[in-house]
Amino acid sequence: MRHLAKAVCSRALVVLTLTVAATAAGPLASPALSLTWSIETVDSNGMVGYYTSLALDSSGNPHISYFDYLAGELKYAAWSGSTWNIETVDSNGSVGYFTSLALDSSGNPHISYFDYTNDDLKYAAWSGSSWNIQSVDSNGSVGYYTSLALDSSGNPHISYHDSSNRDLKYAAWSGSTWNIETVDSGGDVGWYTSLALDSSGNPHVSYGDADNRDLKYAAWDANAWNIETVDSNGEVGAFTSFALDGVGNPNISYSGNTDLKYAAWSGSTWNIQTVDSNGDVGWDTSLALDSSGNPHISYHDWDNHDLKYAAWAGSTWNIETVDSNGNVGYLTSLALDSSGDPHISYVDDTHGDLKYTYAVLVGDMDKDGKYTADDINPFVLALTDPNAYLALYGLDPNAIGDCDSSGKLDTDDIGPFVALITGGAAALPEPAALSLLALGAVAITRRRRQ
Repeated sequence: MRHLAKAVCSRALVVLTLTVAATAAGPLASPALSLTWSIETVDSNGMVGYYTSLALDSSGNPHISYFDYLAGELKYAAWSGSTWNIETVDSNGSVGYFTSLALDSSGNPHISYFDYTNDDLKYAAWSGSSWNIQSVDSNGSVGYYTSLALDSSGNPHISYHDSSNRDLKYAAWSGSTWNIETVDSGGDVGWYTSLALDSSGNPHVSYGDADNRDLKYAAWDANAWNIETVDSNGEVGAFTSFALDGVGNPNISYSGNTDLKYAAWSGSTWNIQTVDSNGDVGWDTSLALDSSGNPHISYHDWDNHDLKYAAWAGSTWNIETVDSNGNVGYLTSLALDSSGDPHISYVDDTHGDLKYTYAVLVGDMDKDGKYTADDINPFVLALTDPNAYLALYGLDPNAIGDCDSSGKLDTDDIGPFVALITGGAAALPEPAALSLLALGAVAITRRRRQ
């Protein structure tokens, strides 16, 4: 067997030497980047997961606020790095509709939501030891479609719908009191609100006009609200989600005429695109922009009852079905991690569960968003001790290491992994080459023994 291993090593050394020499002369064509989705059930206790809102902390760990339909409670789930910690935030009446979650600079959660029992807008903030809960607005039936953002001081700002007066409203905490104002009262407006703050802390809101079936946008310029209609072509403006790009230009995903649509302000005009028109799609959209300003959108496909995801590649939309196991993908919430990889919370309506999925770049074992020799040692760890890899990196080794798309990580993934590494780097350093050589020899020797 030693002779066999030696022969294998010699052959592998020749192949690897030729590969490294070729890459040193000129980089190989980089392989296409491939995302794989890891899907898990976060909470299955009752009928849960409705009105989800997702945020990632500075370590990339997910936090989710949501509504427990059977218990009528506001709930919160946070990933510790190894397990989900789930708690009830508010159980005083039927509360927790239309949740919106934001994390402050210390990673503490803040949640806006609707109190159905009292028809009030409510707000809960974790102090570090307990939840502080307030009724923000109780003037009529208020608090539908809440959207929360925190300013640089950690003060909350909330946009929402006033159902009694059919208005768009906005509440901001000054540090001692809530300042509440009506933003738009021109008809039945303020549906599906989505809020973001610019670099000066000024609020911007996208929302639907139910009377005219239009998409609208309101921005505060420090003196007044500037309101405009973004799209009035047919029945549009439902399920809006809003984000500002790096220069403060507004971007909006929404549903229009049974399609998923996207509007972006260029600085002088609105550029409107149909992203997906394959059936009745575009429900429950959630928008996030990556570091290059490219939009990513999660949404529900009503016809097929699937969770879908669309990402702008610079010239085209890449669209995929993420989860089709049952009636899934309702009430999605999307966030991007520091590598630009998407994370989505949503409802599995078939089972009444809260679900969570995240995408990883296959073969990017250290999860830095690229293929380098730094991925080799984590790959070896994942292959030889998957539990240790999971504990260290918090990633499913069978998902991220499945380079041959077999559905699991095994020794058959070594060759495709080497191709990824050598195709994405100019050359492999000698220690990395020796690591791969040893790994390949051991793997082939094991196969021969079988």
